[in-house]
This record gives sequence, C-alpha cells and structure tokens, in this order.
Amino acid sequence: INLQSAMSADDQERQHFRKILAAFRHYRRYGLQQVTDKLAQYNGLPERHKRLMGGNSGVPEHLARVRASIEHNAEMINLFIADANSIFDGDSPLSPCAGSEGSSSVQHQQLQVTSNDMDKVRSTIKQFARDWSLDGANERALCYEPMLREIDRLFQLKIARIVLVPGAGLGRLAWEVARLGFSCQGNEWSLYMLFCSYFVINRCSEPNCFTLYPWVHQFCNNWSWADQLRPITFPDVSPADLPKSGSFSMAAGDFLEIYTEPEAWDCVATVFFIDTAHNIAAYVETIGRILKPGGYWINLGPLLYHFADVPGEASIELDYATLRQLVLGSGFELLTENTDIRCGYTQNEASMLRYEYRCAYFVARKPLCCGHDAE
Repeated sequence: INLQSAMSADDQERQHFRKILAAFRHYRRYGLQQVTDKLAQYNGLPERHKRLMGGNSGVPEHLARVRASIEHNAEMINLFIADANSIFDGDSPLSPCAGSEGSSSVQHQQLQVTSNDMDKVRSTIKQFARDWSLDGANERALCYEPMLREIDRLFQLKIARIVLVPGAGLGRLAWEVARLGFSCQGNEWSLYMLFCSYFVINRCSEPNCFTLYPWVHQFCNNWSWADQLRPITFPDVSPADLPKSGSFSMAAGDFLEIYTEPEAWDCVATVFFIDTAHNIAAYVETIGRILKPGGYWINLGPLLYHFADVPGEASIELDYATLRQLVLGSGFELLTENTDIRCGYTQNEASMLRYEYRCAYFVARKPLCCGHDAE
C-alpha cells in the first residue's frame, strides 16, 4: 500500500520530515556511543572490584555483543527508511515546491537530533515487538482481541462495513480488522511509525523474515545479559494474507484535520489513542461527527495524556468520570463498559520491571436520526 497523506508540502513540513530521517540515521552513532561510555566506565573500575565480580566478569564481551546488536538494528533502520521519499501518494516531501521562497535555506539548515528524538526511535523499535512479533501476542490478546471480537459481533454482515483506526501505530490492529473481511483504514500522525509500518506491510513477504533487538538499550532490570540481547523476529504473520473481501489502507496526518466528512464510517476503533489529544473533547466531537447514525465507537486505553507535562503544549486532562460524562453528553449511548482491563504497553516480558495500565474499555453507539435500532 501507499500512504495517503494530508500533510502539507510547505518548508516546515519538509523540515520535520528531514528531522525524522536524521533521527533514524543518528541511531547507530548514538547507540555505539552509549556502549563506548559503558565500556570506559567498566575499565575505570578498580581491579579489586572487577575481581569481586568474578574475575573475568565478561562485561567487555557482553558490550561487544551489545555493539553487534545495535549495528544490526542500524542496518534494519536503513531498510525502514529506504523508501521514505516515495511512500506517500503525490509529491515527495523532500522535493521543494517550485518557486518556494526559502526552500534552499531550510533544506541546508543543520538538523539537531535530541535525546527525545532518539527515545522515539528506540520506542518505535520496541513497537515491532508489540505489533508484529510473537513477543507481543499477550499484549495484543488483551488490547486488540476485545476490539476485534466486538467489531465482528456488531457487523456480522460485513458487506460495505468500513472501520477507522486512528492512532494505528505500525498498523497491526487495522490489518487485523481487514483480515476479518472489513474495509479498514488506519490513521497515524507519527512519521516514525509511518516509515516502519510501510516497511512491514510492503516489504515483508513472509513471516519472521527479519530480526530486531528491541531491548538492547535496556541496561537495567535484567535477570541476565542474555535478556538484554533477546531478539525478536517479525512479522509473525504474512501482511499479504488478507481475504478478498477485506481492504486495508493507511492515511498519514492529524486525525482532526483529515477526518472532516460527516457520517462516513460505520465504526471507529481507538486503542491507546484518545489520550494523545491536546483537547480530548475535540476527539470525541470528531468521532461523533464522522460516524454514521447508529455507528459504533469502541475504545480501550488509559488516560496518560501525552502532552500533560510538555512545555509549551496545551493539554486538557479529564478524569475518567468527566470523560464518561463528555461521551454521554455528546449523544453517545454506552452499550458496554469495563474499567478494569489490565495490560502493558511494549513490555519486555523478561525484565525485572513491569508497568501495567488499568484501562477503560467501552462500546458506544451514535443515535439514529430516525429513531430505529441500529443494524
């Protein structure tokens, strides 16, 4: 698939595009510098401390294996971004518009890659484990399976049923909806995710054909060094394995800007998404507008509120009780609700440290204008 893009082609957007590419390309240098620093710290230890660790503790040998794993990840990243200039329908974001003032100056500005940028690269690598490997099967069972069962139950007659998955990440949930025989579109704003989802969906011809080391940068909370170097293979299924009755697409851009056509979707499925809003009420309003009368909104996730502590970014943080009132006040009818679904997000199953969200799950229906029951 190609990505349908609603991103603008101005200089600011091109600069953002280049910065994401620069972050991916900086991964190798950043990761290897981390290893160099760790080795220098070990070499600076007193010899008596090294002996207390067991003499030949194997730290240098372990760090050599860490270095090799980072090198492998860097080679994979080169594959992820190889198609970056051609994945979007239409003009390339790297090609300045003819006659655009300031294009050349923006193109040659030095791009500063920050530690936050590198956190996003590492997070994207871990997303492969969640969405497209056997390591993520448990998380997917907890987060995706309730959505898929409900969609299949609500729309047993799949003809002309179209489903939207905002915040699609690497696209697994949207792909699973299409595999059920529906027409499904995933929407994603992050270019980190979009580059990688394009690679999985378009460049992975068979199951388990590639390897990553998603935990290689986790030096803490390891039971053994082998856990830090534990690889995953992906994808665990063939992305081409879709029925003729199903269709799958991805759209790049901001959810609020792209989806403005009223009454266009039978179902909107949101997983770990609604707390990415600056103003969650705008998300609820948009979902209500784009759903057809009698359409369904299925939601699962916490209320982390991604912009809550980001300087200069607006963030409205509602508690769940107020969010629930917002949903009801927007005209939705709550059909199903569960406030005790516990699950992790990109968790390393072998780690000593585990995070767990207590998620809210609900199924809401938009009322029918004519007052009949939904199909």
